[in-house]
Amino acid sequence: MEILDDSVIGSLVRMRICTRKTRVEKYFRIHQQQCIEHSQAYSTLQDATQTIGHRLTGSENGKKAEQYACNLLKFYGIKDVKFQPFQAESWSRGTISVQIGSDENHLQPFKAVTLAHSPIQANVTGEIVDMGNGVESDYLKNPNIAKGKIVLAYLGILPNSAPNTKNLHRSEKTAIAIKYGAKGIILINGAPGSILLTGTASVTGKLISIPAICIGHKAGLALKQTILEHPQIASIQMTNNAGTITARNVIATFKGSKFPKEKIVVGGHLDSWDLATGAIDNGIGSFAVMDMARTFQQLKLHPERTVEFVLFMGEEEGLLGSRAYVKKAIKNKDIDNIRYMLNYDMTNDPRSFSSSIPTTKEFFQYIGATIQSFDTSFHNKFQLEVGLHSDHEPFMLVGIPTGGGAEAHLDRSVLDCYHADCDVFDLVDRKGLLNTVRFSTMLTYGLADAPNISAKRQSDEEIKSLLMANNLEEPLRISGDWRWK
Repeated sequence: MEILDDSVIGSLVRMRICTRKTRVEKYFRIHQQQCIEHSQAYSTLQDATQTIGHRLTGSENGKKAEQYACNLLKFYGIKDVKFQPFQAESWSRGTISVQIGSDENHLQPFKAVTLAHSPIQANVTGEIVDMGNGVESDYLKNPNIAKGKIVLAYLGILPNSAPNTKNLHRSEKTAIAIKYGAKGIILINGAPGSILLTGTASVTGKLISIPAICIGHKAGLALKQTILEHPQIASIQMTNNAGTITARNVIATFKGSKFPKEKIVVGGHLDSWDLATGAIDNGIGSFAVMDMARTFQQLKLHPERTVEFVLFMGEEEGLLGSRAYVKKAIKNKDIDNIRYMLNYDMTNDPRSFSSSIPTTKEFFQYIGATIQSFDTSFHNKFQLEVGLHSDHEPFMLVGIPTGGGAEAHLDRSVLDCYHADCDVFDLVDRKGLLNTVRFSTMLTYGLADAPNISAKRQSDEEIKSLLMANNLEEPLRISGDWRWK
């Protein structure tokens, strides 16, 4: 286990002095010696991967993970820990058989994995058509080319692509294939070798109409070459399971001392895919969030605003838990009280902070400068980051400023195991995980205890402008989340 050193505590003290000088100095003089505790993010993540395994939403393992998180937070002494149940459509894989060959009499088994939200049952055979990157421009050259066929597309952007070709999420590439009449889609993993990637192929979190599979990089590139030389046929057979389930977000709340209605939400998704244990995606994020909550408890921090540490379920299957959280906040008319959402999804060893809006740059860099005073490895280069496909998205789409760590680092070999059967605990960087906790606790506390937060909830037009400025209109139209004309 790693120990949070005195410099972390001292920096928290200095930050608090800058915002609430007199009371804070007295507070930390009394409690300073009680503030140093062992970080437990690494050891608890190791334990969870060994005792639970994967954390697929809707599965027995998913339920165990929810209870594990709840029990752990209570064990830390946090009084206000609760479940936030929500209903959603869950999916799990069944059987798969893929065969490819020059004709139906010469088909050979082909290694593949089903992408989530593929149909309950599928049995399709058809000619494979190579659609390059699988983005809309690849179809517009010949709009009928994919009709009634099985599309082959690359998950990333191929090296010989036109300049400035913008990549899309696998679910968006699947939606485009469906739009142009494909009867199935085969996506080639960008990670080298034979690593197979899973993940959702649905932009809505509901079942799609065609089977979607992923094949390895080496085999996929070889298939592309074979198609150039001779047409190929694929036969895809699969069964899967789907149905309405109840899952539970886990929320640990620290009530604000002065502005209890105002909230800082700190989130990370607890769920993972089922091919491995999800140690990186998103064990390092969710267990960092839990250890941040532990740090708050052990330091006896009482910021002016309420802080909610939220472990979301269902992120992998369509941001189900975070969407449910935001929907409930809107229904309860609590949404305007959420001042900021910090999201930790595969965040490791961040060296700067990020935000969706520029108005917090000065404040974030002030916190970063405080960190630099005890750790010069923190670069403190504020980054504007606006993207999709993680739990910040539902908050951002209703105008809540979002942010978190930036300049985080994961080795290429670790990133290659994204959503794959090699995402195991051995990949976890112990020091990087601790730094995520240390630096992010500072950011959270700074926001929660600041006299004023310059960032405001954005208007509908401001949200639209933000999304358009970051080229997000196209993917949001594909997913049906673009609400503007």
